[in-house]
Amino acid sequence: MSELFRIISGALRLDTVKVRNYASFLADKLEADGDAPTAGRLRQLLAETDRQLRPTDMNTTQALPVDGESRFALIENVNVRDLKEEPLVVSRDQQDVIDEFISVAKCHGQFEAHGVSTSATLLLYGPPGCGKSRLARHIARELGLPLYLARLDGLISSFLGSTSKNIRMIFDFAARTPCALLLDEFDALAKLRDDKQELGELKRVVNSFLQNLDTIGSQSVVIAATNHHLLLDAAVWRRFSYTLELKYPAPEQRQILWKQFLGNITWRVKDIAVLVDLSEGFSGAEIHDVCLRLRRQSIVHGTTPTIKDAFFGLRRIVSGEKDRKRFLATLNAEDGPEVVRKLKRRNPKLYSHSELGALLGTSKATAYRWQVKAGVKNG
Repeated sequence: MSELFRIISGALRLDTVKVRNYASFLADKLEADGDAPTAGRLRQLLAETDRQLRPTDMNTTQALPVDGESRFALIENVNVRDLKEEPLVVSRDQQDVIDEFISVAKCHGQFEAHGVSTSATLLLYGPPGCGKSRLARHIARELGLPLYLARLDGLISSFLGSTSKNIRMIFDFAARTPCALLLDEFDALAKLRDDKQELGELKRVVNSFLQNLDTIGSQSVVIAATNHHLLLDAAVWRRFSYTLELKYPAPEQRQILWKQFLGNITWRVKDIAVLVDLSEGFSGAEIHDVCLRLRRQSIVHGTTPTIKDAFFGLRRIVSGEKDRKRFLATLNAEDGPEVVRKLKRRNPKLYSHSELGALLGTSKATAYRWQVKAGVKNG
């Protein structure tokens, strides 16, 4: 098993930090595989030899890298072990990429034994709120690795002069400590090197990142996330063994999300179908926020929220939206006849008079009168 080779490698190099980290990681894996006695003996051995293994200036726990000037931590630990989240809602093609990446990361020891090089690096890109951070947490849990988050936007803006040094410390940490390293706001680091508006230091930072990424090894996985993938250097794309675009959820995914996030709130199938249609262009995070407000409302008032409440929640999100790319942003809810006209033309079967009445908080008869007023024929 690959951990044994790394423990021996660390011992031969007198790298006591590496020995302790991989021995502890091996104990966790043994326990997870059902060999609790061996895991216990290994942990006891580490505890008994603590003073011999640990240099006087080192802690038993690997210290997080910090910026040399401010002493702020460059990364933070994200607790994924005790975090309970709903299952991921992705397409079949996306799930295939995720499954393959996890399988390759799990088998890095076998690849090394056969002399096959492997790189567990994944670049996630897409609009905000579409699950990039959540997917990183899922991958870390599946691999049984701790997740460390590096917010690169703050690192770049605050410590530009020492950024290359900080990057090297982050990757040195990941090389010594089996982990999933999430590089958030990745575009802040990996901008186009031929951008004439950027400083020369930032171009050197990109080169430093590429060099460090190439030498991190296979004991840790690196996941980068960005909302602005068009800003990335072409060389950066080539360094990632896997890339995955997380788009706004498709109708079938939105249907799952609404049912999942509504929890104990139960509505008619047709109500859910209306919400799926109206939330076109919304992220999973935005749908979650609407459902969370509805569930809070249910608890505070002791009543079951209505589809009108959900409609209002969705409208709040698009209020003031200038580009008006989402259909819902084009609806002026104060103009009943106009709303009925647009919805009827969008899908006459889905938006029946009774459904329109429930959505707009009025009667079926009023919805019909608005339709007549708007000059929309039945059908």
